[in-house]
Amino acid sequence: MLISEVQDAINEKKICVLIPTYNNEKTLKRVINGVLEYTQNIIIINDGSTDSTSEILENYSQLTVINLPENKGKGNGLKIGFRKAKDLGYNYAITIDSDGQHYPDDIPVFIEALQNATEDVLIIGNRNMSQDGIPKKSSFGNRFSNFWFWFETGIKLEDTQSGYRLYPLHKIPEKYYTPKFEFEIEIIVRTAWRHVPVKNIPIKVLYDPAERVSHFRPFKDFTRISILNTILVFFALVYIKPRNFIHNFRKKSFRSFIKEDVLESDGSNRTKALSIALGAFIGLSPVWGFQTALTISLAVIFKLNKVLAFVSSNISFPPFIPFIIAGSLFIGAPFVDGETNFLNHEINFELVKNHLLQYIIGSLILASSVSTILGVGFYLFLNKVNPENG
Repeated sequence: MLISEVQDAINEKKICVLIPTYNNEKTLKRVINGVLEYTQNIIIINDGSTDSTSEILENYSQLTVINLPENKGKGNGLKIGFRKAKDLGYNYAITIDSDGQHYPDDIPVFIEALQNATEDVLIIGNRNMSQDGIPKKSSFGNRFSNFWFWFETGIKLEDTQSGYRLYPLHKIPEKYYTPKFEFEIEIIVRTAWRHVPVKNIPIKVLYDPAERVSHFRPFKDFTRISILNTILVFFALVYIKPRNFIHNFRKKSFRSFIKEDVLESDGSNRTKALSIALGAFIGLSPVWGFQTALTISLAVIFKLNKVLAFVSSNISFPPFIPFIIAGSLFIGAPFVDGETNFLNHEINFELVKNHLLQYIIGSLILASSVSTILGVGFYLFLNKVNPENG
């Protein structure tokens, strides 16, 4: 795109550029001047810098500058910037770091991606973390973040930690719960939960140790990110995924819902059979109270059919529980020289408590046997019904 075309698109779509900064005096001016080649719609959030940042910003009176009295984290600065952008009437905000790692001449890439989109989209620059010069800790952290983003949203991305992004301001959440580095994880996960597409586009990146000032604190920030992901996973399992399941049921015809969401027609017969086997194994295993969470979590991790796994885990439906307990105790008896005559006992959890080891051994053998039989049986059945999907 020509610079004039980029400038026209920025004004037409009401796009601004947010630059959060904290003690980046070596690179800030270069970043601002690079962005100015495309637009003056710039909002700079000076997050309590103690270097010469304030003096540098005095030379840019034509820009919107927000000076915060103390440093409270990048997330807090971005939240303030988003609110200001909305107040000024902008529809989109491009965020770019002030440490010099992002190239302002990649702005046209974001503009073109937005123009080609058929709906509002959150765009994240993909830094190609496998290239030379990328710190190993950054590459590992990105892979870690990518996995949890996929687990929480079902969306696969190659870079979820890049700060070079384009946000649809009227589609992101209004309130947030994290103020620092982990904010950029919270916002993309919760925006994806709002059914807003999140995608990567390729960008350039520069890691110059002589210039770049990183404010990432490995232990503290990694701990905060881990806590955040634990909370997000919990909400994804207990609310988001069931909500999406119900939404798809209402949106589609019953036949399409069964075919696409329950049977996942694009899945192989092997995947479906393994899903049924997994659900049966967890349903019969001695993990009472955690069966649903374990089943769905493992189905997600191993890329199995979540619905089939969940349905088959209900093999431990309440009316069947006495038979499962009795069968487990009977099977486990030879391994611990336990009692096998339970006809004179009431089959309940008190009985399990008094013969706990016998029950655990027996239930694991029962779970393994039944899940194997069901898995193999359904695989043979599905191959006969639909051999092309084997």
